[in-house]
Amino acid sequence: MPDRPPTPVDRVLPTAEARHLMTLVRDIARREIAPAAAEEEDAGRFPRELFTLLSESGLLGLPYDSAYGGGDQPYEVYLQVLEELAAARLTVGLGVGVHTLAAYALAAHGTREQRAAHLPAVLGGGLLGAYCLSEPSSGSDAASLRTRAVREGGGDWVITGAKAWITHGGIADFYTVMARTGGAGPRGITAFLVPADAAGLSAAAPERKMGLKGSPTAQVHFDGVRVPDARRLGDEGQGFAIALAALDSGRLGIAACAVGLAQAALDEAVAYAGQRRQFGRPIADFQGLRFLLADMATRIEAGRALYLAAARLRDAGRPFARQAAMAKLHCTDAAMQITVDAVQVLGGYGYTADFPVERYLREAKVLQIVEGTNQIQRMVIARHLLGPESR
Repeated sequence: MPDRPPTPVDRVLPTAEARHLMTLVRDIARREIAPAAAEEEDAGRFPRELFTLLSESGLLGLPYDSAYGGGDQPYEVYLQVLEELAAARLTVGLGVGVHTLAAYALAAHGTREQRAAHLPAVLGGGLLGAYCLSEPSSGSDAASLRTRAVREGGGDWVITGAKAWITHGGIADFYTVMARTGGAGPRGITAFLVPADAAGLSAAAPERKMGLKGSPTAQVHFDGVRVPDARRLGDEGQGFAIALAALDSGRLGIAACAVGLAQAALDEAVAYAGQRRQFGRPIADFQGLRFLLADMATRIEAGRALYLAAARLRDAGRPFARQAAMAKLHCTDAAMQITVDAVQVLGGYGYTADFPVERYLREAKVLQIVEGTNQIQRMVIARHLLGPESR
């Protein structure tokens, strides 16, 4: 059964431009994304042509500077766009979020010359990015990464190592790579912008996953990949700080995607409850089910409010890392519970592939893991509450 087009959410947007943007996004979601989502996810097909359309429509650079092809949109608006895209198909919403994450180091820490040379293609030129921090032996403990970049006499860097769990691995056009250029620990890491066609760069076969089958996740290998110093982003040793700053914003993207997925599951459950009849009346008439739907809707509204509050702090230039961790934690846990409940509402039909809620459940699980597991989010929140010396 094709996915239900996303139900319009009553949003308070800051400008007329943002309202026009949301209309465009909803039209693309309804016409181009939702109709083929179930079939393409089942086939494990990545919709590269959709990302070309999103790029041409100005949706791959929304929170970045218009001088380089971005959209000059506040995070408050950008995240609501992600939510709409994820409600239509998580592969698309998450993909836009990952691309935005991959562009961060260049946009925020690139020199004027680097931004002028690369950002227009990244933000509106049809390119697709990937973010390379995790490795086979360093996931949550990202500061222990082993991929190394060694500077040679001519000034070029030579990168050797492997990255793991890379969204868009093998299909991206560029990789933002964190590599060790100094000693152990976070201060020995530097960021690089590596083109996908660099000699010595390759990707393994995509991981076989329980969900998000249309979004390729793969190891990326660097076998003596030569990168000029002009593609180093930020100062030497600044890479880990850049990576963490990117993740603070990226976690808000995951939160917004989780709310979109949860909204899609709720919409499906509400529609089914109004149509399915038992004991001579719609099952939506039964109080137990009505309470379940009410709880699902409340969790979604709370999550949306939480990620928007964090986004507004970011837009105001205020610290938001704690709120980003809270939003990621709450929204992804809520999405997991809501998708479980949506399957329950549909009963036996919810457990079949004839309805999308079983896919939503499988997709929700990974959101509790990516860009910092929810256990890591709790550590971040507690550290902010108790101080940096706490363990």
